[in-house]
Amino acid sequence: MDNSRCKALVECADRGSVTAAAEALGYTPSAVSQLISGLEDELGLKLLIRSSKGVRLTAEGQAIMPKVRNFLAREKEIYQTADELRGVVSGSLSLAVYPSVAITWLPEIVRSFKNDYPGIHIDIMEGIRSDIYSNLNQNKADLAILTYCDPMPYEWTPLCDTSVVAVLPEDHELAGLSEFPIAECENYDLIIGSWGKEQEILNIFDKYDLHPSIRYTTYDTPATLAMVRMGLGISLVNELSSRVWNEHLVKLPLDPPENVTFGIAITSSEHMTSAARKFIGYALEFFK
Repeated sequence: MDNSRCKALVECADRGSVTAAAEALGYTPSAVSQLISGLEDELGLKLLIRSSKGVRLTAEGQAIMPKVRNFLAREKEIYQTADELRGVVSGSLSLAVYPSVAITWLPEIVRSFKNDYPGIHIDIMEGIRSDIYSNLNQNKADLAILTYCDPMPYEWTPLCDTSVVAVLPEDHELAGLSEFPIAECENYDLIIGSWGKEQEILNIFDKYDLHPSIRYTTYDTPATLAMVRMGLGISLVNELSSRVWNEHLVKLPLDPPENVTFGIAITSSEHMTSAARKFIGYALEFFK
């Protein structure tokens, strides 16, 4: 199977446009269309639906896309292994991480890694848990750094624990406490990230059989903290995420205390690229 045809299909599916795919690949739109047509002829399937709004995968295209991404990922492994055998360290590495990781721990880890492997191109994809899972499942990410949540559908390497804190407006009636009683969550409007599906926080509520009023949901922590600051409610977040904003907020440890574990998730150690394997070593060293 021609890898250029597969790459054309992936870019068209991801970007929803033949023209955008052509720009990303450095081809003309006509050349991309020919590559897609060639792949459709080779497989005997219609893979893309073309319209005035762009392109999208057919049902057959959706079914075959995970295999196409897997094929390209295995191809990347082969080339990186060949580079290593020749004594050349090059290639690419894609990391899916929380925004909080991207602005705290990650830059220092990447700097150390790039000092030793300057030839490896690194892509950093920030997102919430559902985004990260999607990037791993579609082979867009070589590895992910996120918090552990049961069930964990990937191979897992723990890195460190961080506490969960309650975030309150500075004028909140409980702002003067030294600790925030978890049971108090039921008495105030709550703001939760990840569109209300921040599972590590929801698991805490389940653990203590709490049923708080989740009044607002946001995409990620900065939006959550901004709404808390405006007095719209309170929130529970992991301490790392809470570092992005400090003004006019009070952050209290929980009573009883709760922690979450950050770590690295990969789909398969057997198929991990050499760049990903090396990067994990640098991450482990950082957290020593």
